[in-house]
Amino acid sequence: MKRLAGLSTLALIISGTSGCGWLWGEDGYFRDRGSDYLQAQQVPPMHVPGDVELRPIEPLLPIPQQVADSRATGEYEVPRPQRLVAAEEASDYTLQTSEDARWLVAMRAPSQVWAAARQFFTDNGFQIAEERPQTGEFVTAWQTRDQLSPALVRNLGLGEGETRVRVRVEPGVQRDTSEIFLVSVERPAGSSTDVAWPDTPANAERDRVLLDELQAGLNSSTAQGGSASLLAEREFDAPSRVTLNEAGSGEPVLQLDTDFNRGWSSVGRALAASDILVEDLDRSLGVYYVNLAEGAANPDEKPGFFSRLFGGAPDREEIEARAERYQVRVTAVGDKVQVTLDKDLDTVAPAETSRRVLNMLKDNLD
Repeated sequence: MKRLAGLSTLALIISGTSGCGWLWGEDGYFRDRGSDYLQAQQVPPMHVPGDVELRPIEPLLPIPQQVADSRATGEYEVPRPQRLVAAEEASDYTLQTSEDARWLVAMRAPSQVWAAARQFFTDNGFQIAEERPQTGEFVTAWQTRDQLSPALVRNLGLGEGETRVRVRVEPGVQRDTSEIFLVSVERPAGSSTDVAWPDTPANAERDRVLLDELQAGLNSSTAQGGSASLLAEREFDAPSRVTLNEAGSGEPVLQLDTDFNRGWSSVGRALAASDILVEDLDRSLGVYYVNLAEGAANPDEKPGFFSRLFGGAPDREEIEARAERYQVRVTAVGDKVQVTLDKDLDTVAPAETSRRVLNMLKDNLD
């Protein structure tokens, strides 16, 4: 009935306006006004009484004299705008943060990132004491401030003690991306006592500045081209860190070789890329509440005039009637993350639906 009423209204509008000159044509309401400004005339400037003090009045939008030229005839065709040239390309290295961690995400293979990060530290005076390219890790030697780059020493605020840094490069969740982590430790000058690597940063501010310096250095070296470690490339460039398996009960399970923080954010990006509407989320529970019947693109966009006229915009009752609500559950299992699809807390989703959704996520994570 709603669509029939819309069609009837449109028919009445068309029948009532057909042939009416006031609506269409050169003098109609919907006429082309693109050349109206050619008829604009410049009026004399405004004058105020002499005893009134005002700031100088300048015309905000003066009409150029050549526009109102009486020799111009016909309609003026506005030239097409020139293409915009991007002033700066997106950075290959971006900073990511969570509640208790900071790291860099690189849009490059781990083999390239490992070599570039190592080069940054050696260029700034660090000596490499240990390196394991197979696992993407290297450790600098204990060094004093006078052995390092003066600019880096100044930015880090290094004291009289000795400092060493551990850098770890891991393959990213998405294919051909990398993630860079670092931590620094310090000991008093003249001490030979070894210092264990802490579980949480001993000096979070120093590590933050050092990570910023590393990001700036890597972005600067990108334009110059980078080298790749063949040894690291052989070990790092695995086919994928995202696999679709089956649990013992036959339920499809998507496994990500990463920690919960990165897994949670990666799944969120994959849901948006898969055009799946996320109606709500609870990070503490690791759950995205999704509606498979609605697309993720502009879910709150209001319908236009003709959509409302023909009843094309679904109302709340229609949306609720066709809703397919599920829960995408992200769970940390050891040092990995598992992603499953549930109907609710106590009910798993049908295997066919789970496999379809998890495959979509996998395609957008690879």
